Amino acid sequence: MESLLFPIIMLAVTLTGGGILLLFLKTARRKPQTDADSAAIQTAQQFINVRDIRDRYLYTRDGMVFVYLRIHAVSIDLYSRAEKNALIKTLTAELSDIQYPFKFMALSRPVDISPLITEMGEMLKEAEDKRKELLRQEILQMGGFALSGEIVERQFYIALWERQEEGIERELFKRVSLLGEKFATGGVASDILTEKEIVRLINLVNNPSYTHLEDTETAAGIPMLKGVI
Repeated sequence: MESLLFPIIMLAVTLTGGGILLLFLKTARRKPQTDADSAAIQTAQQFINVRDIRDRYLYTRDGMVFVYLRIHAVSIDLYSRAEKNALIKTLTAELSDIQYPFKFMALSRPVDISPLITEMGEMLKEAEDKRKELLRQEILQMGGFALSGEIVERQFYIALWERQEEGIERELFKRVSLLGEKFATGGVASDILTEKEIVRLINLVNNPSYTHLEDTETAAGIPMLKGVI
């Protein structure tokens, strides 16, 4: 009798342990997702808060509509002091009546020098012996710059936004067009970003492969406009 009692006890213990393990696994499956779990499965579109991009407008998941104006860079190195002051006064007067929020962005991106390399390749076919060697060295050097991304340009954008509602796209387009005219009065060219250009801008801001880290030293200071009355 005792010889039969021990296997029965072991079988009961095994079945009880298996039942407890099965109950634990079912409970774990029904466990709600934590913040870490939800962040792990978060998509890139959710991360950057973009719901859709159509025509000239970016729609966010929290119900906002964005439109972007690209400001073309102006080199003032050759401007005289009077010309610089005139530009400052003109832009200040034109932009002083803006009563809505906007975001100004200055971004760096590698310059596309492939057209220059292609042009130098065409010149190489017709060049003389001495010039061919110089062109070859220049093409190799330019190719190295293109691969390293060391040649960068600053790009400037202004973002306008409003909460999404009927007809708001028309209002935003009118507002950004008027803003472009204000810059044009000061001799600064601009254009409204289209769908593909907005995608490039989003990549430039959020995609590490598009960005370029600038090794510059910065110091705290207060910007001053000198010589302007």
